[in-house]
Amino acid sequence: MSFASHIFAFYFLPIVLLCSYLIPKSRSLLWKVFLLATSYAFYAWLNPLFVAVLFCTTLFNYVLSKSLANSCNRGWRLSLTIACLAESLCLLGSFKYAIFFQNNLNSVLRLLHADTFPVLKVVLPVGISFFTFKILSYIIDVYRGHPPARRFLDFACYVSFFPQLLAGPIQRFGTIDARSHTLPSFDEQLQTQQRCLSRFSYGVALFVLGFAEKILLADVVGQAADAAFAAEAPGALDAWFGVLAYSFQLYFDFSAYSEMAIGLGSMLGFDCPRNFNAPYLADSVTDFWRRWHISLSSWFRDYLYIPLGGNRKGAARSYLNLVVVFLLCGLWHGANWTFVAWGIYHGIFLVLEHMLGRKTIYSLLPRPVRICITFLLITVGWVFFRAATITEAWRLLTVMFAVSPAREGSILLSAILYTRAHLATLIACAILAFQRMQALDWARTMSWPKVIILIMLFGLSLATMFTQIYQSFLYFRF
Repeated sequence: MSFASHIFAFYFLPIVLLCSYLIPKSRSLLWKVFLLATSYAFYAWLNPLFVAVLFCTTLFNYVLSKSLANSCNRGWRLSLTIACLAESLCLLGSFKYAIFFQNNLNSVLRLLHADTFPVLKVVLPVGISFFTFKILSYIIDVYRGHPPARRFLDFACYVSFFPQLLAGPIQRFGTIDARSHTLPSFDEQLQTQQRCLSRFSYGVALFVLGFAEKILLADVVGQAADAAFAAEAPGALDAWFGVLAYSFQLYFDFSAYSEMAIGLGSMLGFDCPRNFNAPYLADSVTDFWRRWHISLSSWFRDYLYIPLGGNRKGAARSYLNLVVVFLLCGLWHGANWTFVAWGIYHGIFLVLEHMLGRKTIYSLLPRPVRICITFLLITVGWVFFRAATITEAWRLLTVMFAVSPAREGSILLSAILYTRAHLATLIACAILAFQRMQALDWARTMSWPKVIILIMLFGLSLATMFTQIYQSFLYFRF
């Protein structure tokens, strides 16, 4: 079930909100049971078998985490932690990377003129990367001495919390991310149930803004991006137009989901961590990763980069750690060599900036110019992120930078790309993406003019949704 669907907007969400507010705050156990049942029903709508996977990994890690917390034997604690981490990573690897490894193994066998193995097709449970990372952070925190969940119900609500289940943000259970230090932990919020009118209205506003971003912006420019990347012989202008369209599609699609997730959480009485902070206003790649997918970059920093040694073991080790982290960050996004290339691409720029004292080679330029250069670097990186193969990415890059003979494109492709709707939406995306005030800031305070704007946006989004082909959120595939 997608947030940007009529089933969710007209049926699922109203029923959930009505029932949740009919449950008294004093009935906390009933509220938790309802929240868990709601989250499992939401996930079962996609595929009932996914719920079995989610439940089994939740139960396994809860049981072992309780033993981990109650044990004083260091060796036994380490063994339990390794068992939990191995289970989660094997589960993720089996579903997400099995086909990737099988295909690469067969490629090697073909080079050796040996017999290949039949490729076992596996259906990927949606959101497995996100709820696996939530479980991993929980297990590592318990190993570090943080208290575990009081009961299975609490932990199950945390893992399956439906606003965050499919595409984050990746919230911690009992600890607080340094970048969102003003937020209580999920465990604390689950116990206190802070529900009020101001929190609810903020959540509604965020949900509507995210809904509008997805339908009116991301899905429209996504049509242009799909056409440009699918073209066999795009011209240089066509390639640039398509890549820019994809840059805005990815941002507004994922930020829309994050805003809707935060809004839904707020309607239910939860504060979810911010996941974006005007990332295209970054003036360096390092700054970009402070602003883009904040919950993921924080996770890699706290649970991988720092345990690897961070910058405490010398410059060379720090640079190696950065490359390793972003290589794995690329693989986390998808089982394809294009994601590995994308991760290494970002890792190289981060190493270069760390070598220069966290500055760029263009740090002396005015800030608007630094922002433009950074946006160009990020946009080039998105080519690897979007392309199906390294060859396809390289082909498009050679067209963009005229390494090969310049192409004029085709009249048919131009007719698809340069429509009034695509041009107007691309301009609107550019204006909004480079604004300091983001949706989360705009929705903090309400007024009657803002209420009217939200009603108009929601009505226009609904009307548009019923006239266009459904497009799922991009991060559902990760």
